[in-house]
Amino acid sequence: MPEEVIETKDGLKLRKLVELKTTTAEEYQKAMLDRVEYFKQKNQEKSQFNSFIQNTVVKTFGTILDLKTKVDESLGEENLKKVHEVLDSLLLFGL
Repeated sequence: MPEEVIETKDGLKLRKLVELKTTTAEEYQKAMLDRVEYFKQKNQEKSQFNSFIQNTVVKTFGTILDLKTKVDESLGEENLKKVHEVLDSLLLFGL
């Protein structure tokens, strides 16, 4: 990838990206996911208890989110707006 080097008045050298390949985003995504997986494995070896707690919390939030989306789908658009209005009025009344 061609680069252009720019020197600032403080003597700092900065590289400016001139061209990006279309696969660059995919490469960065793969590298980040590999890094996350590496640290996941590394931290899991350190503490089984923390890993269990983290997995439980994540699964709980995932289940709640799935339940919320299913309820939203079953209510329909109009009823969902009404529910949101009621919740907003309750929250604002509580403040």
